[in-house]
Amino acid sequence: MNLLRAATLCRGQSSKLLASSRPALAATATAAATALSPNTNNSSRLFSAAPAAAAATTTSNLPPSIPRVGAATAFPDEYPGQNYIFNWCLNADGVTPLKKCAFRITKPLDLKVAGLALPKSTPLKVNAKGDRSKVPEAGMTDALSFDTFDEVMQQTKDSLSLSDALYCPEGHAPSTKFGVRVITNSKEGALVSDLVAYLERMPKRDPTSQSVTCYVLGGPNCEEFAGYAIEEVEEQKDDGSREAVSVATVVITGKKPSLKRIVAGIDLSVEGLEADALERAEKKAEEEKGE
Repeated sequence: MNLLRAATLCRGQSSKLLASSRPALAATATAAATALSPNTNNSSRLFSAAPAAAAATTTSNLPPSIPRVGAATAFPDEYPGQNYIFNWCLNADGVTPLKKCAFRITKPLDLKVAGLALPKSTPLKVNAKGDRSKVPEAGMTDALSFDTFDEVMQQTKDSLSLSDALYCPEGHAPSTKFGVRVITNSKEGALVSDLVAYLERMPKRDPTSQSVTCYVLGGPNCEEFAGYAIEEVEEQKDDGSREAVSVATVVITGKKPSLKRIVAGIDLSVEGLEADALERAEKKAEEEKGE
């Protein structure tokens, strides 16, 4: 009991001593600030004693919880090829850039940042009619089943995730408002530059999912494959409601992926998306007419 009373008395005396020392601390801070300020011209000092005294008084009035706050942690810096928002967007597309090098390319300047050559001509017209028959739609013919397409698509995504660098041209499919994103590891020739020149430039905005996503894998050990699929998904609108929309996926692999084959896949995908949109519009019109 005597020890507890003694401890209590010590705490009380310490508090009184701290309270009585505050004016002295403030005076000391004021004197220090005055000593540090230039004396050449008292009317135009660079440092003032008043802010120092105010700071000392303000600090003494801080709540006791402040010292218990943990130290702030700096978020890792971004750099060309490492953008966190875009990386999350690629992750939603099923590709995780494990080497932390993925370039979003929406304009010619982005090509220079990625260390690639600028396109020789813009816009670039590509005649891919001869390659359309080489890009079958999954589930529509015996040439390509959904299971085979899904298997190759997943393998392609995994390989892209492990690539040293990813190059991702984005833009509208020519003469449409369908957004296209190409995710490729290929630097062969002018493939990425030509894709930037082929796609129409979109308004600047944060990265988001696109109507057409192309997975293009190149390399000496890649087998030749080409195909696309269209599926219906639900999308949330600004008002919180949900509506059905169609999205397309194109997969092209090979030692040197062909620009024309990629364009053929994009063209076929856009045609399928337009047909689905027209079918929904007609169905909605009939339902409204019946009401």
